[in-house]
Amino acid sequence: MIPINYAQMLQLALPELIVTVAALIVLAIDLLFLRQYQTRVRFTIAAGLASIGCAAAILQLLLTPAQANVLDGMLVANPLTHLVQIALLVLTIFTLLLSADSTFTEHVGEFVLLILAATVGMMFLVGSQDIVIIFISLELLSLSLYILTAFDKRSARSSEAALKYFLFGGMSAAFLLFGFSLLYGLSNSTSLTYIASAIHGQSLTPLLVIAIVTTVIGLGFKVAAAPFHFWAPDVYQGAPVPSAAFIASGSKVASFFIFFQVMVIGFAGAEGSATWRHFTPGWVSVLAVVAVLSMVLGNLVAIVQSHVRRLLAYSAIAHAGYILLALLSHTQQSLGALIYYVVTYALATLGTFGVIAVVEKQTHSDRLSDFDGLSRRAPVLSFCMFIFLLSLAGIPPLAGFFGKFYLFVSVLAAPGSTGLLWPVVLAIAMSAVSLYYYLQVLKRMYVASPPAGTEKMQAPILSQFVIVLLAAAIVLLGCTPHLLLRWMMEAIQASGL
Repeated sequence: MIPINYAQMLQLALPELIVTVAALIVLAIDLLFLRQYQTRVRFTIAAGLASIGCAAAILQLLLTPAQANVLDGMLVANPLTHLVQIALLVLTIFTLLLSADSTFTEHVGEFVLLILAATVGMMFLVGSQDIVIIFISLELLSLSLYILTAFDKRSARSSEAALKYFLFGGMSAAFLLFGFSLLYGLSNSTSLTYIASAIHGQSLTPLLVIAIVTTVIGLGFKVAAAPFHFWAPDVYQGAPVPSAAFIASGSKVASFFIFFQVMVIGFAGAEGSATWRHFTPGWVSVLAVVAVLSMVLGNLVAIVQSHVRRLLAYSAIAHAGYILLALLSHTQQSLGALIYYVVTYALATLGTFGVIAVVEKQTHSDRLSDFDGLSRRAPVLSFCMFIFLLSLAGIPPLAGFFGKFYLFVSVLAAPGSTGLLWPVVLAIAMSAVSLYYYLQVLKRMYVASPPAGTEKMQAPILSQFVIVLLAAAIVLLGCTPHLLLRWMMEAIQASGL
């Protein structure tokens, strides 16, 4: 029996505990003292208090011991997990601030509580290498997101999207749990490290193949990779804007990180190969097929979309394909590229949803035609949208360009990966396709004339400040990527991954 150091466990879980306490405080204050105030006021106060709680958790993460491992990976603390958790908390703060001007619900305390509960789930998710804790954390995250999707009770589309999200999520959870149960049966352990030791050197038995496929299905759903993406377009369009922004940003960071951890650590020794004309059975070849399907389907279907939110959903599917390329090479450099890519993608996506929220407030829709002449109605927001979309398209000198460049280089620089040139070439070709539909939005904003009789848009000061800050971060991280990259690579090397 391994002795449990409860003091150490409490110290490692203290950032999550701080966020949980902040959520309960926000709920109590909203229920007891703020019910008589306007919804905007309540949202502003709740978002401010929750942001303070997240900032306190960030401070605690900076003070927590850099290296710790409790119960064979049940709770793990190292510079890399701290870095990813800090990124998640920052994205949560931005989401909360963008929601401060919302009016879609009167249950403000409950909404903010669910945002913070999802954040706690994400923090535990990236801070564990145990399949039981990983599954529980994923379910805490998923259940929170299902409810957040349905939070606009006045919208039938929101309820429909939440139902689809829940049904597909339940099926994906069943696949993931089945895969994890097979891994436990093969290794008699729930630790990713011990699982890898047990299956290393084994041939690909039918049970191991089924475990690989079901795990990829379960985690592929979380990152909206094709063909497990069916929930994404409806959720992106039907959910309240803050909920959709959170699903498209913070949850993607946590899900991609744990996807890398599970496959690279847990399935070490069963990689196989996806090199040209030398496919070898293993999880790398499975992910290569998923990545290709995601890139092709996401980009081609995005071209015909008439709503910006659905366009972003199919764009997210395509980006999932790009990011999965980092798993094909599974090196320290590709892990750094994955984290840089998904963090900068999350920032750009958050900013884009922030602009969409302002447009929807005036037009009550997110059709492409609603963005006609936006540069004359809201010049600052239009310029920020210009930065976000070009970053998503991978245009220099923005963060999205460096993210793609570094990702592709990391794949080609991996030992023995010269045969992986084919998915990189395909990714570059699909990036060129993506430029078309991003430019369609920009054409509407800068070339088309605004509808007759429309007035200038008055964006809330706080929302405008957050959007400008996100745009500045995209430019800064594109021009000086070493600010984040150097910190990431030092954390990865110190963590021994």
